[in-house]
Amino acid sequence: MISGWRRGDPEEALLRREWLVTNGLGGYASGTIGGACTRRFHGFLIAAMPAPLGRVMMFNHLEEHLVINGETTYRLSADEHNTPSPIRYPTSDILEQLVLENGLPVWHYARDGVHIEKRVVMPHLQNTTYIIYRLVTAPHAVTLELRPSLHFRPHEGLLTEEVSQKWTITPHENGVEISDGRPYPPLRLQFLGRGELHREQIVHNGVIYRIERARGYEFEGGLWSPGVIRFTIEPGHEVGLIASVEPWDAIRAMDAGDACVAEHARRGKLKTIAKSANGDEFRSQLVLAADQFLISPRTRAADEARAHATGDDPRTVIAGYHWFTDWGRDTMISLEGLTLVTGRHREAGNILRTFASYIRDGLIPNMFPEGEHEGLYHTADATMWFFHAVARYIRYTNDRDTLRQLLPKMVEIIDHHIRGTRFNIHVDPEDGLLSQGAEGYQLTWMDAKVGDWVVTPRRGKAVEINALYYNALCILEGFLREEGDEANAARMQQYAAKARASFNQRFWNEEGQYLYDVVDPNDPACRPNQIFAISLDHPVLNESRWKRVIGVVEERLLTPYGLRSLSRDHPDYKKAYDGDLRARDAAYHQGTVWGWLIGPFIDAWRKVHPGEDASRFLAAFPKHMEEACIGTIAEIFDAEPPYHPRGCAAQAWSVAEVLRCAGESVTR
Repeated sequence: MISGWRRGDPEEALLRREWLVTNGLGGYASGTIGGACTRRFHGFLIAAMPAPLGRVMMFNHLEEHLVINGETTYRLSADEHNTPSPIRYPTSDILEQLVLENGLPVWHYARDGVHIEKRVVMPHLQNTTYIIYRLVTAPHAVTLELRPSLHFRPHEGLLTEEVSQKWTITPHENGVEISDGRPYPPLRLQFLGRGELHREQIVHNGVIYRIERARGYEFEGGLWSPGVIRFTIEPGHEVGLIASVEPWDAIRAMDAGDACVAEHARRGKLKTIAKSANGDEFRSQLVLAADQFLISPRTRAADEARAHATGDDPRTVIAGYHWFTDWGRDTMISLEGLTLVTGRHREAGNILRTFASYIRDGLIPNMFPEGEHEGLYHTADATMWFFHAVARYIRYTNDRDTLRQLLPKMVEIIDHHIRGTRFNIHVDPEDGLLSQGAEGYQLTWMDAKVGDWVVTPRRGKAVEINALYYNALCILEGFLREEGDEANAARMQQYAAKARASFNQRFWNEEGQYLYDVVDPNDPACRPNQIFAISLDHPVLNESRWKRVIGVVEERLLTPYGLRSLSRDHPDYKKAYDGDLRARDAAYHQGTVWGWLIGPFIDAWRKVHPGEDASRFLAAFPKHMEEACIGTIAEIFDAEPPYHPRGCAAQAWSVAEVLRCAGESVTR
């Protein structure tokens, strides 16, 4: 059981620490432990709807008050109408602790002999949230008052968008249906227990979202509330709300107990099939965290139709919560940790086949914008990571049917790169290295851009792009030989030999004793990208130079939470990822630590330290999982101590790579 907060912890942690529950569709519920909405993405129901709606904020906030003896009132959460000062938010009076049980948050409140617990559960593949309150012990019944506050808006919609003036409240059996007069689905609230809505419509103006303010976004907006829902709870009984955009029949199909039992059973199965968990709490929680990113892309009907027509189930990976959608690069890097290490092999195959169906001009999509049907293809490395993901999938499953289905596409990819494809991505016929770069585009994983400013353009021949290209050629050659296609296998071997010879001649920085980050033109910046020349299954770098490169990376880039994106001695180095959007993007790949890079570092380190224990490189992550977004791992960290977590609160490739390496640490 992971503890997220207990009485005695700093009160400020009630606002800094977050919880996250997801539904397998890309929808979620999330907030701070203390109940304040500090992000525009915080809410109890962010529903994943078919395009063009995409994800929609349907249920923003819930004020919770407990009345004991009919007169003494205690806050369970922050009151949204109390406009927060820059110093302090009003938070819970009586919270004792928050823990994760099977990865799901449980709040415990206690005062005057009363102990009440709250749970938040989302049934799998439903846009539904259960908010359940159980009176564990009390000398008598108590009253619970809940005030929901709403502002239906797109997931990335503006807080400053005016709150609707056309709300309607329609009573239903032990519940209400709420619409705002716009083309959003109605929010259906089913009362658990004998609840009654006392209508008292109010608008909260000037609600402040402090993290958005710190990040330089618009941070103030309004919310509308229909009134207060009152429950009387007897000791040992439960009350609460079901918030949903599903049909009423679906909402009423399960009571609170059934929903909790079903979700806990599903999570128990995930831990059972993930052999890497093996009863270890850290690895078990990582398995549950991995589940948050694996989704069925219901927002794109074309994915469903195409997959179902071939007897498949569409699957993809949400790159991070709260704001990312599915990204090709993140998906391929994360695939092993999220699905193969966890025993979810069928879903891994579904993901690969789903992305293969989107290949255009030899490229897989870089990302799918929120609420859109089609992907964007501005990436030079995601497609090379596809080869890596396929190889790892075949290693785990030996699924030859999928391999034979993908092989023609993989050959086609290489042929497109040899000829040249979009965004000036092409193999240089002179040296056989893969070059990329188009004005106004950021094509590598270091992809920060503000307006027209591409922060790290890295145009030319980037070190990890060529390490990935060589690895892809070797993987493809091996598969082709296994399938008896000697002619194409020989061709891939020739491409690989030329690329390897040129790589070792051109990328070695004799003065620095490490690898250039880019050649043509040469860039001597010391970055973590060079580690892929060693870490991948087919290292492109001559083995005689492995130890020196790993030594430089360990000395200049390694932190407890991953690798810095730039060494400290570079004039563009940034210590912290903070400030407004421009300041943050200027630091995004200019020193900021990336958690996912701990995986390839460990892979490379093990190659020069065979048999040695690498678990010390993961030692900081268990504590991190109790101090940020509880039970998961952040996207990035500041480059200097105390390494504050930044960016997305929960990131797929951070979780995936730590989980993969944690699993390997008990098998090697």
